[in-house]
Amino acid sequence: MDKNKYIIHTDGGSRGNPGPSAIGVVIEALQQVQGKSPVLEWKKEYGEYIGETTNNDAEYQAVVFALKKLKLLIGKKTIGEAIVEVHVDSELLERQLNGHYKIMDKNIQKHFVELWNLKVDFADVVYKHIPREDNHGADRLVNAALDKELNKLL
Repeated sequence: MDKNKYIIHTDGGSRGNPGPSAIGVVIEALQQVQGKSPVLEWKKEYGEYIGETTNNDAEYQAVVFALKKLKLLIGKKTIGEAIVEVHVDSELLERQLNGHYKIMDKNIQKHFVELWNLKVDFADVVYKHIPREDNHGADRLVNAALDKELNKLL
C-alpha cells in the first residue's frame, strides 16, 4: 500500500528572550508511490503571533501547531498511514524530541507530552535538524507574523 508522506518545516522565534513571539509552519503533502519519486500534492503555510514567550517555547508551539493542523487537514481516515518528517532548525528542540537531552523546563515538558500524545496517531513522526538557511519558508512566516503584530503597536 502506498503511504502519504508529509514534510513539515517549523520555526518559532521571539524578539527578545522572552519577548513578542510568533510561529511559522510549512506543510507539504507528498504522494509516495512505490518505485517512483514522491510527488507534491499540496502545500500550506501558516504564520501566527503567539504573544510574549521565549524562543524555545515558540519553537515547541510551532511543532504542536503543525501536528494539530496536519491532523485537521488529512482527517481520521488517513492519519494512521501518514509518515511525517518535522524539519526544525533548533538543534536543542530536535535533541530533546529525539530523547538525547533532558527537558528541565516545566512548560517545555508540557509541550513534549502534548507532542508525544499527538505523535501516536500517525504511522511515524521523525524530527530532523536542518540548517537555518534550509528553513527559510518557516522563518519568513515567523518574521511576517511578528512584523504585522508589532506594526499594529506603532
